[in-house]
Amino acid sequence: MIVVDTSVWVDYFNGVGSPAADRLDGLFGRDTIILGDVILTEILQGFRNDRDAAAAVALLRHLPFVSMIGWAIAVKSAENYRALRARGITVRKTVDLWIGTYCIEHCFPLLHNDRDFGPMQEHLGLMPA
Repeated sequence: MIVVDTSVWVDYFNGVGSPAADRLDGLFGRDTIILGDVILTEILQGFRNDRDAAAAVALLRHLPFVSMIGWAIAVKSAENYRALRARGITVRKTVDLWIGTYCIEHCFPLLHNDRDFGPMQEHLGLMPA
């Protein structure tokens, strides 16, 4: 099982041939791709028209869907933020903390193309995919 970050989905849906988007394309049918609520929201916010958003929903609705934020993840995300800040590292987006923390706590690797996850891999145990 693997979680795919919005940064990869954006490249995938835009047809950008990045290594991560190519890897995502290869995962379909070979691995379980987990879709989180916050990731789904970010993906759908990026579409400029309803037709493209509906096509994405048609594809994504077949993936296992999870709620990524609850009490425990919210508290742990804040702890992780403070731990990184104590090292002089500031994660730019709270949603990335939620996604990274969810993956750490559930031992899921994260396929991403976002520099905010690098410190989480280096200092918090986030597994890259």
